[in-house]
Parts: sequence; structure tokens; C-alpha cells
Amino acid sequence: MTKQDHIQYWMELAEHDWETCESLFATGRYDSCLFYAHLLLEKLLKALWVKSHAENVPPKIHPLHLLALDINLELPQETLTYLKQVNRFAIESRYPDYKMSFYRECTREFTEANLKRIQETATWLKEKLKS
Repeated sequence: MTKQDHIQYWMELAEHDWETCESLFATGRYDSCLFYAHLLLEKLLKALWVKSHAENVPPKIHPLHLLALDINLELPQETLTYLKQVNRFAIESRYPDYKMSFYRECTREFTEANLKRIQETATWLKEKLKS
């Protein structure tokens, strides 16, 4: 596979995760919706990682801010801080200890606000992939 094939692979997976996220939102599964929103950003960052490195296989890590730092994206501090917050959506939705408290936090309003911010970030990342 070429470098572009690897990038396209991550972008297609990201799009699939976004569609899953939207479906989960429509059914009121807000905690799972935010988990898939995290996956969207993770996969876009991994596409950018492939674009910016000689290797075609990104590290098998999930923290968004660490991926962003390894790509040397010129992210505003506010966005980097937000990526750290989005990491909670993956961690807290994976572990039963945290799952119920996270589930209660994930109201429609909380989820909508985060999806808006995540979608804005995803759009910015996609623009970086084009340039």
C-alpha cells in the first residue's frame, strides 16, 4: 500500500465512525455516541500522523493530545486542552467503574455541545490532510 492508501484507510474508518456516532445520537445513546466521536478524531489524527512521518503505521495509542503533539500540529492551546478532555469519552466509556457516572453526565445538551466542537475540530483536521 502507498502512503496515500494508508491515509485514505484512516479517513474512511473515521467517516464510518462519524456515521455510527450520528446513528447513536439519533437513538439517544449519548455515551456511546461520544466514544465514536473520539474515534473519529483519533483516526483523523492517525491519518495526519501517516502523512507527516516516513512510516505508514501510526502508534497504537489513543490519547488524542499525544497524537497531535507527535504530528507537530500548530494547535491552539485551547484545542489541545479540549483534545485532552475528549480523551475521557474513550476511557470512561470503556471501563465499567466509570461507565455509569459518564452515562449520567451524557445528556443530550452535553453531547450536542461536544459533537459541535468535535465536528469543528474534525473539519480543521480534514483541511490539514488536504494541504
